[in-house]
Amino acid sequence: MGKQRHRGNVRPRRRSKNEIKQKRESPQLARPAACLLYNAKPKERMATTKKSSSSSSKPSSSAKKTITPAEVLKLTAPTTGFLCPVTANTYGIDFVEFRIREMESNTVLFHVQKDPSAPAEPMVEDDSCRFIKYDFGHKFLTYKTVGTTLTFKVGPKEVPTFRMIERHYYHNKLIKSFDFKFGFCIPNSTNEWEVIYELPKLSKAEVEDMITHPYETKSDSFYFVGDQLVMHNKAEYAYSR
Repeated sequence: MGKQRHRGNVRPRRRSKNEIKQKRESPQLARPAACLLYNAKPKERMATTKKSSSSSSKPSSSAKKTITPAEVLKLTAPTTGFLCPVTANTYGIDFVEFRIREMESNTVLFHVQKDPSAPAEPMVEDDSCRFIKYDFGHKFLTYKTVGTTLTFKVGPKEVPTFRMIERHYYHNKLIKSFDFKFGFCIPNSTNEWEVIYELPKLSKAEVEDMITHPYETKSDSFYFVGDQLVMHNKAEYAYSR
């Protein structure tokens, strides 16, 4: 389906027909979401993002078997590697634009978009393209809700149900879990997905602790088509003053 507005752990509401935005496009080879972020122009990066230069801190692929949504919902700590290979994305799902905004002020915190005139690039099979670090600044920890808008394309196969599960951790302890479902995507379509995140309420001590321990806040983002895990991205976060 087209544009939807979701709220964490709340059943999504279907939009009316005039709110649906979905159009047919020529298929492009998929590239992981992190690759889109790395290729952003500097002026588009309102939050700082960077690759890890340390090979020891870069997760590696450790996929061994089919992973189900029920299994990732039981995880209590970040995974040590990726639970599916890059090649699991057989549906040609390609993230082309991503925006994060603070909901109360509608302030854009981060925005990146692929150059629509750029030629399609081949799929990158290196796991480093699925791992990213953000620095959102310390004010981020005071926000109550943030919204993300993801524009993505799908390839020549229909996507029956697209689902995203995000697990967020601090000091390897689960602090928040989000579970969103997009629904059906027609082949060769461009889709827009809006999600609202209700952020956990933190004490002053917890905020200070997160500021003084950069990149100890981590997340795993799992993307499923039906019960098939097709994409897995990882992120680490800092909130510097």
